[in-house]
Amino acid sequence: MSEINYFLKQRPTINPYRYSSYQILKSLNQIVNRLRWDLNPESWRSRSIITSWKDKYAGHKAVIVCNGPSLLKTDFSLLENVFTFGLNKINLLFDKSNFRPSCIVAVNSFVIEQNADFYNQTNIPLFLSSVGTKLIKSRENVAFMHSASQAKFAQDCAVSICEGGTVTFVAMQLAFHMGFKEVALIGCDHNFTTKGKAGKTVVSGEQDDNHFDPRYFSGGVKWQLPDLAKSELSYSLARDIYYSYGRKLVNATEGGKLELLPRISLIDFLKQT
Repeated sequence: MSEINYFLKQRPTINPYRYSSYQILKSLNQIVNRLRWDLNPESWRSRSIITSWKDKYAGHKAVIVCNGPSLLKTDFSLLENVFTFGLNKINLLFDKSNFRPSCIVAVNSFVIEQNADFYNQTNIPLFLSSVGTKLIKSRENVAFMHSASQAKFAQDCAVSICEGGTVTFVAMQLAFHMGFKEVALIGCDHNFTTKGKAGKTVVSGEQDDNHFDPRYFSGGVKWQLPDLAKSELSYSLARDIYYSYGRKLVNATEGGKLELLPRISLIDFLKQT
């Protein structure tokens, strides 16, 4: 309904001059931002790291570990010999489990700021948005990624990635970049108890019921409400790219409301050859 209301509020006429002028200014701004990043030495260091991961795991399986409440239903012993992408504040799970992801992906500026202490001390490989360069120390296990506004799926992530409304989409691009043939999601509930306008910045309450840990967004920190419609468009694009290249992208979440990807249990996904 919110999307329908948005279109109803538009001007009654279509003006290509106004629209084109806006697009030109937007494009110029994107070019300037990209040039600034390319002139930053960190850009070239990070690009070299990301390139070194290209097709490193061709033909293998990977699991993207999302952050919904259903994640706590996972038998993490199943993932001992599997490459895993942890997302955002996955480190809040570490005091509950011996599980450690193979790498961690985060692109939201609020997440990076709030989790900076952990990111600055961990040895786990990190793939972070370039907005984090002022907060996160440059070192061998850290690669910063440039986010482009184009609604595309980056098969090679060394130049830019598309955030697509969710860090999960970024992990899907990185998994493809690394060559994984089959990728499964777990803990992707695709459902939030907190409601409001998509993308709106809000202040958290005392505890968080939307993620696997009540500390995730809690105690008055800022976070952005999810854009589930945009996420679904991104997931659909990722699914189609994977399948067009003979790869698989599936949902092994226990429950949840994401039905765009084929459902499979985590055990069956890992058993399949």
